[in-house]
Amino acid sequence: MRAMVLERPGEELAEKDLPEPEPAPGEVLVRVLACGVCRTDLHVVDGDLTEPKLPLIPGHQIVGEVVEAGDGAEGLVPGERVGIPWLGWTCGECRFCTSGRENLCLSARFTGYTLDGGYAELVVADARFAFPLPDADSVEQAPLLCAGLVGYRALRLCGNAERIGLFGFGSSAHIVCQVARHQGRRVFAITRGGEEKRAFARELGAEWAGPADEIPEELDAAIVFAPAGEVVLTALRSLGRGGSVVCAGIHMSDIPPIPYEHLWHERQLRSVANLTRSDGQEFLPLAGEIPVKTTTTAYPLEAANEALADLRAGRFEGAAVLEVGLKQAF
Repeated sequence: MRAMVLERPGEELAEKDLPEPEPAPGEVLVRVLACGVCRTDLHVVDGDLTEPKLPLIPGHQIVGEVVEAGDGAEGLVPGERVGIPWLGWTCGECRFCTSGRENLCLSARFTGYTLDGGYAELVVADARFAFPLPDADSVEQAPLLCAGLVGYRALRLCGNAERIGLFGFGSSAHIVCQVARHQGRRVFAITRGGEEKRAFARELGAEWAGPADEIPEELDAAIVFAPAGEVVLTALRSLGRGGSVVCAGIHMSDIPPIPYEHLWHERQLRSVANLTRSDGQEFLPLAGEIPVKTTTTAYPLEAANEALADLRAGRFEGAAVLEVGLKQAF
């Protein structure tokens, strides 16, 4: 099979012809149709996340079709469409798994980081973490598997906040904006981009878009998607009393010292770690009901390095997606 492989962090991915993987007990073999390109992939490739398996096939926003089910892989049959997210395996036995917090599992494994991912024609996945998907456009569905899921979890952590600020209007924020508006919340898009970026946010439901120093009202909550620690201080300064800041990225530069006045009046600062299967069971049907419209730029599998470079440089709106096995057959 064709795959794009990370051999050493800091280097470009290498196109390889690899043996087809085989599903172990409890796993499914999946033909990849499309795989989203996430900022977390950049952190893995660039070496910001320091414990990848090597060599590694990145990619964790996978839409595909089941080819074969291993022994004990229940509930999935060949030909069924599935989505494979970042969280790829949990032990089911630690104190976090047994208390409904499997996203914090002490032994968790992650697709495209400690497990091979979707920058390939085939991938194996734990059947427990392969979400059934309806028949729809695979490229448009791919960003829902991380940008959507993690963004949705971040939005849930905002509680009942009415005025939500989204700091960094990229792949995840453009999905969260639509969900928040569907829930009747008011959305403020904080972006340093020009009028084109601001217009994009307004088209998706934001009532205001602009730089942080011009936010017209105090926020009840803010979600920080930008991987820059200094943005956390800016987000805290934007809050009203009792407000909260949720950091949605898996990696961020160090947060500068926080003056206590920014936390005074019961303001909160918290982070999102990974996702749970219940997040997927809630969000994916909701995304179809709204319906969430993803804005995507498609690349062929062999152009994965170009897609990562364009993401790094902010050359597109919404999300980048690799078209892998579309209209192909075994």
